[in-house]
Amino acid sequence: MFASCAGAVSDRFRAVRVTASDHHTACSMTNRWLDIPLTDYEGHMASPQVAQAQLLGDTFEQLLRAHAPPSVAVLGCAGGNGLERIDIRVTTRVVGVDINAAYLDALRERYAGRFQYLELVAGDVQGDALTFQPVAMAFAALLFEYVDVALALRRIRPLIEDAGILGTVVQLPSDSVAAVSPSPFASIQTLAPCMRLVPPSEIRGAATQAGFSEIDQAERVSVSGKRFHLQVFRAM
Repeated sequence: MFASCAGAVSDRFRAVRVTASDHHTACSMTNRWLDIPLTDYEGHMASPQVAQAQLLGDTFEQLLRAHAPPSVAVLGCAGGNGLERIDIRVTTRVVGVDINAAYLDALRERYAGRFQYLELVAGDVQGDALTFQPVAMAFAALLFEYVDVALALRRIRPLIEDAGILGTVVQLPSDSVAAVSPSPFASIQTLAPCMRLVPPSEIRGAATQAGFSEIDQAERVSVSGKRFHLQVFRAM
């Protein structure tokens, strides 16, 4: 399906200074995503020096084509980047999940009437209150950098059908590119204390414990030179 990435990346994570405990301490008092305007986030992701919106949209589309899910959930959907890639003849039910309800309001305005079933859920993927009928596929891109990985995957597992698919994308460390790329959107820089680069091996281990089996992986590189790791899991 996807070309497997060669070489181990675990050694590169030893240089990452933000630990899991530091991450939760920095972000325990408030969720800074609630303070980021959607225009800033989308402008940042689409800006030439970042160029991640296109990469994530392309990756989502490839997963949709590979697995043809009748239902899909996008976890951390923001304003809906990538939803325009969904073939409504194949995927009739779409669930969007985000902690920022204002993002979901914008998504609703953009996509109302496009899908046969559109369900928008405001909440934290780490919380047991987050629930919806299980889907055939879920996509979580650049989400695990901001959450407790093991807890989030345990919460996500019941939201995916048995034998369903989970696609995850995490950012890899770089010696030359900042973890949070500079851009004209200064509010994005407030996320830096909350961000922890997560080794794919940690995702794999936590996913296995949560009831998933890894079936594929690949590396993606944005035009800015930032590297990302895609992992595809099947719910067992």
